[in-house]
Amino acid sequence: MGRRRKKVVHIPKKRLPKFFSCPVCGKETVRVEINRDEGGQAIAQCSSCSLREEFQIKQAQDTVDVYCMLTDRVYNTLKRTPIIKQKE
Repeated sequence: MGRRRKKVVHIPKKRLPKFFSCPVCGKETVRVEINRDEGGQAIAQCSSCSLREEFQIKQAQDTVDVYCMLTDRVYNTLKRTPIIKQKE
């Protein structure tokens, strides 16, 4: 009598996304291009709302890091107005 073979479970490797969500328009159309040979320059641009930013990056930084720098820059430029309660 033979014994049953064990079922082999293949776990797919997680990969980084190619498109990110735009912090301005909210659509998933932000693409990050990295040119390491040109002094470590990265370009993040949205194809929907034409948002475009350029960053200087270090050797260890990747597309997710550039996207985080983009969101930080966008949210820092948006100034929130304080809510002032009016006296009645």
